[in-house]
Amino acid sequence: MSERKNDQVSSDRSGILLFGVGLGPGDPDYMTVRARDIIASADRLVHFCKKGSRGNARATADAVIAPDPEREIVLAFPVTTEAKVGEEAYDGPIAAFYDEAAEQLAGEMAAGHTVAVLCDGDPFFYGSFMHLWRRLAHRFPTEVVPGVTGMAGAWVRAEAPITWGDDVMTVLPGTLAEAELTRRLKDTDAAVIMKLGRNLPKVRRALEAAGLIGRAIYVERATMAGQMVTRLADKPDDTAPYFSMVLVPGEGRRL
Repeated sequence: MSERKNDQVSSDRSGILLFGVGLGPGDPDYMTVRARDIIASADRLVHFCKKGSRGNARATADAVIAPDPEREIVLAFPVTTEAKVGEEAYDGPIAAFYDEAAEQLAGEMAAGHTVAVLCDGDPFFYGSFMHLWRRLAHRFPTEVVPGVTGMAGAWVRAEAPITWGDDVMTVLPGTLAEAELTRRLKDTDAAVIMKLGRNLPKVRRALEAAGLIGRAIYVERATMAGQMVTRLADKPDDTAPYFSMVLVPGEGRRL
């Protein structure tokens, strides 16, 4: 009886105004039933994007909902690759952007509208939604809907089991200093390296220094149109779009 009651409570959305909705790695077939339900019924649909382009999360949601200008709220980043994280030219405008976006959504919720923020992968894994959550979750009833992460989509499509037996996996942002990347790669059994972009040459060097370049797999746009999977050693260039990562599968105990 108690289990049934808890299940009913967990699926009840009454009173919740803010949803952070994980839509998975890109293929809409990997979207959860709960995510589909929420984005179909929310009063406002919010998505992040680069100026002048449509956000990938919103494109994923096309499988469930048609465009509706009255429901849509577009949050376009003021800067993306024009400046580096940690520089005032990036941190200042981005912090102000999240402040303004949070107040815009707060106004919607104060008016009684439910707001669903569409998120690539999982909202709490390197997601932009976290910055809104930090500003709003203590003010409005909030639910975060987990999603299949991009890295899970990548290792499945690469047919590369990432951890075996007691393997320890490390997730690394490519923005780390080269020496730090190398140190952490040497100290792990398996790895996922994200945030490649302009950092791919540095990531290559770190993998080579750690003796892992032969196991490294480059995956681009996993589960999406234009997917590419190749050994990093065979990739002839250092171009890496936003939706790309490097996998280093573990070699642990196999029965």
